[in-house]
Amino acid sequence: MGPVRVPAGALWGASTQRAVENFPVSGRRMPRPFLRALGLIKASCARVNRDLGLLPARPAAAIERAALAVAEGRHDAHFPVDVYQTGSGTSTNMNANEVIAALASRALGRRVHPNDHVNLCQSSNDVIPSAIHVAACLEAEERLLPAFDHLRRVILRKARSVEGVVKTGRTHLMDAMPVRLSQELSAWGEQLANAQRRVNDTLPRLRELALGGTAVGTGINAPRSFGPRAAADLRRRTGIAFRAAPDYFEKLGCQDAAVELSGQLRTAAVSLTKIANDLRWMNSGPLAGLGEISLPALQPGSSIMPGKVNPVAPEAALMVCARVLGNDLTVALAGQSGAFELNTMLPLVAAALLESIDLLSSASTLLADKAVAGFTVNGRRIASVLERNPVLATALNPAVGYEAAARVAKRAAAEGRPVKDVAGEMTGLTPERLKRLLDPAALTEGGLR
Repeated sequence: MGPVRVPAGALWGASTQRAVENFPVSGRRMPRPFLRALGLIKASCARVNRDLGLLPARPAAAIERAALAVAEGRHDAHFPVDVYQTGSGTSTNMNANEVIAALASRALGRRVHPNDHVNLCQSSNDVIPSAIHVAACLEAEERLLPAFDHLRRVILRKARSVEGVVKTGRTHLMDAMPVRLSQELSAWGEQLANAQRRVNDTLPRLRELALGGTAVGTGINAPRSFGPRAAADLRRRTGIAFRAAPDYFEKLGCQDAAVELSGQLRTAAVSLTKIANDLRWMNSGPLAGLGEISLPALQPGSSIMPGKVNPVAPEAALMVCARVLGNDLTVALAGQSGAFELNTMLPLVAAALLESIDLLSSASTLLADKAVAGFTVNGRRIASVLERNPVLATALNPAVGYEAAARVAKRAAAEGRPVKDVAGEMTGLTPERLKRLLDPAALTEGGLR
């Protein structure tokens, strides 16, 4: 293709430089977790090529060391290719090949070839899908699942501390029967537990790697044992049970496992949205809102209104959730761009999926540490609202019937009086019976009294 000018201090070569010049699109480079996975893959492939007798020991060792340096992030400045590039990710694969070859050549004092040595028994078409899977698994197991677990544990710890708080329940944002604050929080905890289960259910399919499929899934130019050996070496390096895909054609032609994981992340984002919004509603006020809790005051809330404090941690989490939902649509659209033997939006899948994992991990930790752990309960406000809740009359239904209970509720609401007082005047029930029927704490346990 003719000569190309490469910066003198660059570790990359002509293929990378052409990509830099061809794709000046966003200024966004491939994410760090992806480059980590790419480096680990190149290191494992070098070791397998050595074990198979395809690479001499010294060049293989130099390539492995250089690839591990890439995995550790020591050369990220030399990965300048934009996310929006060739759909196979060939530009980034060649970027890695060239950087690793340059580092290995320096170490050996003789040339290591990007294609013939670093990319031996590989193709961009199996390396890039494998890097997506490896990166997503590592990020999910090292960051996302621990973050979900941390938020769940903080929620359940807070639930235990507020076990005795009985408050007005709400449906349709309207007053409903009483619930314990701990019951509301336990629901959040179960949402997080389900988010963990969903991600864990998907990970086995992400542990299947395309390595060994090479160009179109047939494994051309690679020994049949290459893929299983490379997956086993990655398993040794990471502790994650990677394995060669049972069908390479499926792993090259589609990104269904990544789409599935993105869907699980979308569901988790919906769960976090519920939790963050509940926190905002309970914190609303302090006078004209619900005012049931006070979130930690993290910063002034207004540049013009003195004393205003906003629920900034839940708001940040809500923005994350919106982004994750958008990323899920992006991953779905990219996932449906497989044609015959290759998906051609692989870099976009990697960028969107890994961003969602990163954001959800951070937002979960933020909600746990900056919102849930430190909120305080406004007990007097909760009790004042609860005793005047006309919907408490629901508990009178078994004793006096729906119609009579409805009359009690309407009068209590109209006069702004406690249901117990109005019911004593209208139903003929004894004070002892009314106390038993209308005990808010007992009502949170359900059943007949």
